[in-house]
Amino acid sequence: MIVISCPGQGSQTPGFLSPWIEDEANRTLLGELGEAAGVDLVLHGTVSDADTIRDTAVAQPLIVAAGILAWNALVDSPERAALVGGVAGHSVGEITAAYTAGIFDARTAGAFVGLRSRLMAEDAAKIVTSMSAVVGGVEADVLAALEENDLSPANFNGGGQIVAAGTPENLERLRENAPRGTRVIPLQVAGAFHTAYMADARDALAARRAEFTTADPVRTIWSNHAGEPVERGDEFVDLMVQQVARPVRWDACMASFADAGITGLIELTPAGTLVGLAKRGLKGTPAVAVKTPDDLDVAAQLLAGH
Repeated sequence: MIVISCPGQGSQTPGFLSPWIEDEANRTLLGELGEAAGVDLVLHGTVSDADTIRDTAVAQPLIVAAGILAWNALVDSPERAALVGGVAGHSVGEITAAYTAGIFDARTAGAFVGLRSRLMAEDAAKIVTSMSAVVGGVEADVLAALEENDLSPANFNGGGQIVAAGTPENLERLRENAPRGTRVIPLQVAGAFHTAYMADARDALAARRAEFTTADPVRTIWSNHAGEPVERGDEFVDLMVQQVARPVRWDACMASFADAGITGLIELTPAGTLVGLAKRGLKGTPAVAVKTPDDLDVAAQLLAGH
């Protein structure tokens, strides 16, 4: 079974959408997604610098749009789409996954990520916070160190990685006194996402939840809530709303992939992070990162072989 994975915030780089919109139809779609999200995605996906696209209100719509373009190019026929066994997204990548599963159409995905990103950016501006990856060590020791430093676990990424979130001062104290056997790596994000710092954003998004029309998924989709498959589109979107202020359980998602019999993983654009996690958490599973259109042939071969 092939699983499609959709990356989260922090995976974007300057100009990464340029090769995708050499195709005029993709350029038009990117413009439409930007209009729905309230962001100039053509500008930010091609010429904006790293600092500009680090802004949460820009980064999240860019990432979702990139995944939509890559998915459309990869499964360009019903026969190829039928080869996909299931999908999952990491954090904002869940919106991309909702599109690939048929829960959202493209414009709804664009509007939802535009609202989500603005609300999370507003929360992030209230107090300076950030995130760091804690790699290695014993999970119980890592969680204890986070609690001692008034930090929260934001992502359980599997493969021995937990992402800590909180104030820069507390993150630096964790880095200086890292638990035995760990490395603490600062991440280029603008807030303590998936923690209580995002409670206002979650509540505001919940208040507008009814604006977004959903359909039930046409293929298996796993949720970051606890790695479980979700059968109803409305339930999946409700879980996405709550996930704004809850830890991402990507470790549980990968465990579910394994239980379901995964035989290959394809990560949509901007790819690399989830393939890296799969190498540690799903050892031996073939994985392809679709970073540019040049990678589509290799991904299609993986699909065709399964």
